[in-house]
Amino acid sequence: MSNNQGLIQKAAKGGNGESKTALRPIDKLKNILYAQSVQEQFKSVLAENAGAFVASIIDLYNTDRTLQMCDPKNVVMEALKAASLKLPINKQLGFAWIVPYRDSKTGQYIPTFQLGYKGYVQLCMRTGAYRYINADVVYEGELVKHDKLTGEIEIDPEKRTGDKKVGYFAFIETLNGFRKTLYMSVEEVIKHAQQYSKSYGNKNSVWATDFDAMALKTCLRLLLSKYGVMSVEMQRAYIEDVSADTVEIADHAIEDDVIDAEWNEAPNETKETENPQAEATIFGGQEPDQAG
Repeated sequence: MSNNQGLIQKAAKGGNGESKTALRPIDKLKNILYAQSVQEQFKSVLAENAGAFVASIIDLYNTDRTLQMCDPKNVVMEALKAASLKLPINKQLGFAWIVPYRDSKTGQYIPTFQLGYKGYVQLCMRTGAYRYINADVVYEGELVKHDKLTGEIEIDPEKRTGDKKVGYFAFIETLNGFRKTLYMSVEEVIKHAQQYSKSYGNKNSVWATDFDAMALKTCLRLLLSKYGVMSVEMQRAYIEDVSADTVEIADHAIEDDVIDAEWNEAPNETKETENPQAEATIFGGQEPDQAG
């Protein structure tokens, strides 16, 4: 990745090492993305789908005010991590995110690649080692039995008594017949997040915007890290994801006058993905119908 970083750094300076005059962040981002060396990096991992992925980066940057506070070249670096895993970064899909965090020591905003639970499901499917993989929400009344010794649970949707969520589970079965389930109550998920996730409890974190997705990811990631078959690709993604949650997210909203409104206007040449499911297909993703 160090070679990629050097190429992106060079592209950020116009290719000849000389800094350009002040530009809007979105223009800086485009200059980097459209540099030949950077284009080649995306094409090397995405082939003919590189153009669509680059467009999705611009869409994401245009619609996320906090992300615009990050150095564009760092945004591209994090996006390249998602591209190398062939996972889309569209927020609606939940395969992967680029989340802007604030370094509590420097005050600078840092874009950070994070896997969603659907991204973990997708990577598991690619290994060809799993017969079944599932993660879902458990509502009050549904949990009939939980064997703490084996981890197995019995769920009966017919016994659901309300809309209150009481827990989350992840389940895997490999082709050789090995099966394992992990169930966590809502309280256990929160306790784990408070202890291990520095972004938990912050209004700008994914925990705040999509608690269910992060809870399902927590269950699945813990299960896979202990019992799952992990390919080299999965191991790399896991390490990136775990290390991503070691910085502190910004705890306040960006003031309206910090960013010029002009920066947020999506240019005509880029369009938001009208069909998120289509984007998932483009990048090799499959919407896991069993994953909540």
